[in-house]
This record gives sequence, structure tokens and C-alpha cells, in this order.
Amino acid sequence: MKQVVLITGGTQGIGLALAEAFMAQGAAVAVCGRSQSTLDRFSHAHPDALAIRADVTSPEARIAMLEVIADRFGHLDIMVNNAGTFVERDFASGGDITRDLEQEVALNLTAPIQLTAEVLNRWPGMTAMIFVTSGYALVSPTRAPTYGAVKAGLHGFAEGLRRQLAPMGIHVLELLPPLVDTPMTATTTGKKLSSARVAAVTLKALALRRAMALPGQTRLLPLMLRLAPAAIKHIVAET
Repeated sequence: MKQVVLITGGTQGIGLALAEAFMAQGAAVAVCGRSQSTLDRFSHAHPDALAIRADVTSPEARIAMLEVIADRFGHLDIMVNNAGTFVERDFASGGDITRDLEQEVALNLTAPIQLTAEVLNRWPGMTAMIFVTSGYALVSPTRAPTYGAVKAGLHGFAEGLRRQLAPMGIHVLELLPPLVDTPMTATTTGKKLSSARVAAVTLKALALRRAMALPGQTRLLPLMLRLAPAAIKHIVAET
């Protein structure tokens, strides 16, 4: 029986690279997204995969998505909570700094938690849960403190969930990518890691049942935060 994988936000960037990496290993893959045009492009490139239009912040959309997966595959083995958004907010500048804050928190934090519960209730015997957070989950960026906050929240959720699910044999893996070359970072300068490389590191960490996948510049981040916290926080926070 093929392994079945669901990836939220799987039509571009890291999500797409993960989808293609899982498919290369022979898995049956379902992705979801909000843009019909990107879903159509994904389906054209990968006709054997399942592309579902769904806004994961909508309870009704999440339930409908899981029904489609159940009808198509009958089960789910791996859930990848990848969908997210990066919003810069300067609280020192004044103005309407918290505009659309509820949507940012919902997409980056609340929806993954809710979807996790819904998936586990339906398929308690699944193999793994993967959460895409960020190096900014450990050091919040100066230009986007709310992004750092929600990713830190998801990091904490994954950590506690890992202990809860360990007796059930469900592996919880957290992916902490650095700056990655994706459509979301197109206007951001700096050294960027390829999405394909991030996906390769993630699948290796999954196979080895590691707690974290740390590609590129994040590989030494936990260690450096212990050895030289002030210096590394200054470097990372300003990126």
C-alpha cells in the first residue's frame, strides 16, 4: 500500500519541493492551496497527485478536504503543516500595525493546530506529523515580530505534541528552514537555500526519526544559541 501524504500550501515553494520529493519516493500525495491557478499548474505537472482547493483557516474547508482524501485514498500516513505567510510589521512606526493580524495568526498557528486535531481524530494510526516553522521560531526577526511569535508558538506546539504522540508511535518532525528561495522571498535579499535542498534534508530527518530538520544555516542554530546566544540572536534577528 502506498504511503499517503497531505501537504498544505503544497503548490509552490517548500511545499511543492516536499510534494515532489515524496512522489519521487513513490508516495501518493495530496496538496491543498487557495489559488486555483497554482493548483491547476500543479495538477498539470503532476496528474497523479491530488490537488484540493481549500483555505485551511476555514473549519468547513478543512473537513471537506479530509473527506476528499478519505474518498480518494482511504487513509492518511503523513501530514505536513506547511501553509503560512510572512508579514513585516514595524510597531515603532505607528499606524495600523495590526491590520490583518487575525488572518496571519490563523494561517500560521491556529489552523495547523486545528488541522492536527482533526487529522488525528480521523486517522489515529498515522505515521508522522511534520510542522514547517522557521529559524525565526528560535530567534524572532526584528522586521517581523509577529511572524517570530507565531512560529515560536508552532515550535512549542510541535515539541509538546511530540511527547504526547510518542507512545502511539507517531513521529513529530519540525522543519526549521533558513531563508529559502521561494515566491514568498522573491523580494528579499541575502543567501537563499533551494527548496529542493530543504526537502531532501527533511525527508532524511524523517527517515531517521529526528525531532528537527535543520537545513542550511539553521543546522548549527540550536547549538550556537547555547554557546553564544547574544551574538547569534543579533545576527539572525537582523536578517
